Amino acid sequence: MTSFPRPIPRRTAPATLWVVVVVVTMAALTVVGVLSWAVIRGLSESASPPRPLPAASSLPTTGTSPTGVTRPSDEPTSGGENLSKLLSTLPVAEDDATGQYFREQFGQAWYDQDRNGCDTRNDVLRRDLTDVVIKEGTRDCKVLTGVLDDPYTGKRVDFVAGADTSALVQIDHVIPLSWAWRHGAERWTFEQRQEFANDPDNLRATSGSVNQSKSDSGPSQWMPPQKTSECAYAQTWVEVLAKWKLSLTAADREALAGALATCPGE
Repeated sequence: MTSFPRPIPRRTAPATLWVVVVVVTMAALTVVGVLSWAVIRGLSESASPPRPLPAASSLPTTGTSPTGVTRPSDEPTSGGENLSKLLSTLPVAEDDATGQYFREQFGQAWYDQDRNGCDTRNDVLRRDLTDVVIKEGTRDCKVLTGVLDDPYTGKRVDFVAGADTSALVQIDHVIPLSWAWRHGAERWTFEQRQEFANDPDNLRATSGSVNQSKSDSGPSQWMPPQKTSECAYAQTWVEVLAKWKLSLTAADREALAGALATCPGE
């Protein structure tokens, strides 16, 4: 009888080896899953849009404006300082404006800037006129009549409100709006220009004919007809220029320096 060799029994892996294999496999899958999630999240965040900038209403209302222009200060600009020295510190530059000037760029004419219920024109008339008569029922605002001692001529001007008479007394912007536009106001915000147009420090009641003759002239082109008025006129120019941080031409600075030299004590 032929005998056949006995088959060799198949060896089975120990149970502990299977446990190790399972644990290693699960750990590997876990690491791959974590890495995949991190990559996907990173790609998602890089593709998301940037956070929006703050709204204009949330920007600071003092200091430097978003356009880089420093807002005017409410603090006194000259105090007891010599105005001639203050004038020498002001920036000198030629007319500089890229855009065309329009009166509307300075806001509504005679806007009630101080919110006292009266327009700026009547505020200045009440301040600069004497023997003022106010219209009843206007909350002590509208000036009907008054007397102006013209600061530029020294002459008396009788004011009577009316379609044909009101223009005999006008309100002068000591630093004209279009002049200011060419020396820095173009870069201001609309709110700043409106405030400047209604700044009482820069406003004077004068006769209509004088105001028309001055137009938008700077100091080198126009000075008050009355020689003794040049000092006060130049003082106002320097103080308002410094307050609003406007530049001026070399010719205008020379004219102001000459007018300041006529002031008592200079």
